Amino acid sequence: MKTNRPNAFAIVLIGLGVLILLGKLTPFLGSLFGLVFAIAMIALGYYGIKRGNAFFGWIVLFLGIISLISKLAWLIVPVLGIGLIVYGISSLKGKRGY
Repeated sequence: MKTNRPNAFAIVLIGLGVLILLGKLTPFLGSLFGLVFAIAMIALGYYGIKRGNAFFGWIVLFLGIISLISKLAWLIVPVLGIGLIVYGISSLKGKRGY
């Protein structure tokens, strides 16, 4: 027996497929769609965990987080470097008074 209600999971898969194709076919928007795809994977993983499918939800969430970190590495690494410099300077200033 078939139902007439749309399958939400199929619609999400179609949407992700469109995002992947747009990312591959448009070189200037590829990085933007890569970020959107990673965020969508995180959202789908969280949704899967909340709906009770924890095993696959955690896998998709983990892959989405790893993908997002790799897409934002150009931003994370300089911020980490600046943070280390600031922490080092503040620790040097703190040792002078003792």
